[in-house]
Amino acid sequence: MTKSARYCRTLVWIAAASALLTGLPCVLAQDHAAQPHVIELLADSDSRYKFAGERTPEITVKAGEQVLLRVTARRGKSWNRDGSIHGFSLLRAKDRTKVEGWDLLFKPGNQEFRLTAPAKPGEYVVVCTVICSEDHEGMHMKFIVLP
Repeated sequence: MTKSARYCRTLVWIAAASALLTGLPCVLAQDHAAQPHVIELLADSDSRYKFAGERTPEITVKAGEQVLLRVTARRGKSWNRDGSIHGFSLLRAKDRTKVEGWDLLFKPGNQEFRLTAPAKPGEYVVVCTVICSEDHEGMHMKFIVLP
């Protein structure tokens, strides 16, 4: 059991014991599993996706899981007319078809996107859809969906 799971279990026991002692109804904390999987991503000016402390960027989620994608986007050498500086499109690795709802455009600065992971487990790939520099073709990463 993870440290956070033990902590949540302890909070539930405390809330239940409190309710018994005071006679008040017991209101338990929200289910920990209902919280979205938070992914903090940097779409950098060197036309690369990056995660703090990781050399090779890769995202792993569970099938159908709720995801909160927090993005910091830094302007590269070029951008779209609409002001978007990087893209984030999720493609199926086998046939390179787009996954519905996962075609995002990033503006400079910080932004958040609430998404649902694909229902089908497997390997996917993320590609940038904005020509952000001459190194744009290297802006991609692996996206794994577990059962």
